[in-house]
Amino acid sequence: MKEFLLGMKKGIPVALGYFAVSFSFGVMAAKGITPLMATIISATNLTSSGQYAGVQLMMQSASYVEIALTVLLINLRYSLMSISLSQRIDPSMHLGTKLIIGFGITDEVYALSITSPHKLTAKYMLGLISLPFVGWVAGTAVGAFGAQFFNQDLLSAMGIALYAMFIAIIIPDARRSKPITLVIIIAIAISCMFYYIPGIKEIGLGFKIIIATVIASLIGAIFFPINDDKKPDIENKTPEESPGDENV
Repeated sequence: MKEFLLGMKKGIPVALGYFAVSFSFGVMAAKGITPLMATIISATNLTSSGQYAGVQLMMQSASYVEIALTVLLINLRYSLMSISLSQRIDPSMHLGTKLIIGFGITDEVYALSITSPHKLTAKYMLGLISLPFVGWVAGTAVGAFGAQFFNQDLLSAMGIALYAMFIAIIIPDARRSKPITLVIIIAIAISCMFYYIPGIKEIGLGFKIIIATVIASLIGAIFFPINDDKKPDIENKTPEESPGDENV
């Protein structure tokens, strides 16, 4: 139980941030789908950028193929995160528990998990993902169901929060890594081409995202390969045994 509570304590800041961002998502989604549908999407997907892109495409009556490929590409990073964390989790963890934890892995949860100095037990991980999940779903519900009661100017302004979230995700890595900065610039340049050049500006939003992401990623992989020969030292301690967490 102590491990579960420690995980919950670690997830409190993430939950608070998710509530604010998902509130904006709920407000945006309510413009094209029902509040209940928006809440269900958050409860079954738990992916900020993927949900935003998916709902936008739904509102534009995009094809199923376009929506599926776009959301798959955007959310593909979660598979890589889960594979990375599989080397850190308790070997005795059951498959069902692993699937639940895999569902709850987000960018912020992954960051907290991968930097943990101890083995990731089932109780700790379940505690870590619980509050962020509640914060994300609750924020979506409040934003979607309450959208009709808010001033229109306020609703328009809240949309900025989603873009701010995207910027907050890429800026820290861009400041630390020149290759990442260049890949971001390439993706922006390709997006601008789709916006301004006649003949290709009519391509659907989903396919624009797919093409820009794939090309920028390929260029980054070819010209800026990552050599990861060093593996971090991982202690086999549980969260209860780790002295660094006593005062968290």
